[in-house]
Amino acid sequence: MTLFTDYGITQELAIILLIDLSIAVALLTAMRYLQGWSIKVNSSDELAVRDNVAFGISTAGAVLALGIVLTGAITGAAAHDYLTEAMGMAAYGLFGLVLIKCGRWLHDKIALNELNKNEHVLKGNVSVALVDASAALATAIIIRAVLLWAEDLTLNTFIAIASAFAVSQLMLVLLTRLLERGYAGRNQGASMQQALCSGHTALAIRHSGHMLALALTFNAASHFIVFEPTAYLGNLLGWLLFSVIMLLALTLLLWLVKKLVLARINLADEVERQHNTGIAAVELAISIAVALILTGLMA
Repeated sequence: MTLFTDYGITQELAIILLIDLSIAVALLTAMRYLQGWSIKVNSSDELAVRDNVAFGISTAGAVLALGIVLTGAITGAAAHDYLTEAMGMAAYGLFGLVLIKCGRWLHDKIALNELNKNEHVLKGNVSVALVDASAALATAIIIRAVLLWAEDLTLNTFIAIASAFAVSQLMLVLLTRLLERGYAGRNQGASMQQALCSGHTALAIRHSGHMLALALTFNAASHFIVFEPTAYLGNLLGWLLFSVIMLLALTLLLWLVKKLVLARINLADEVERQHNTGIAAVELAISIAVALILTGLMA
């Protein structure tokens, strides 16, 4: 123990770290199997027998999403006793898992209302799987930000987290509708969702970048909204107001930066009609880079 105490790691802290790690590993394992149970298939068969790449991407997104959420539950001061630490970690972790599943369900039913996501993933549609995984990651990034914003472990804390989560899902749906409208306008009324169904990977990559960028900018709101446990309406309106502002700012900045970085390139033609995944990957990188810079400035 002398080696550990020299670095400020006491026996109590080591046990708390072990508790948090054990719960995190158990939840990650549960998430992997939940992927199969939720759509009534054997996840081992899909991954290792059928070699379903789309199912693998979807599962990877879910597991990574939960890992991101768990960093929000772990970050912060340790509890005063082992039981409280275990209860807090388990409660936040399970709540995060439920919110991720709820977010994916809402995204499937509302944002991607023109397609059956599970059916396409089981058929090996990589484009739909990429969007599904990105939606899970975007939801997780938002949940992590809210977990770090909220304090204590009370009913009011979970209400505040649920309120911010509801706003985030509204913003993701709004973003999808705006992108769909733009796609239809540039392609004689064609459906973006139907393009994803047909395996439009470049479009999926671009859309993934937009969702992840929105999630990253959502973090900025946590720096401006003061957590008030009982201010239910104030918390909800605060997240909604800043989310709309950040969405508008992100949209304008992305339009400007893409015009400069990808000058003399017809993005609509390259990505939407020629299925240029290389250009789409650059667009994704620009979206995430601009979101990180914007969030850093707001912090």
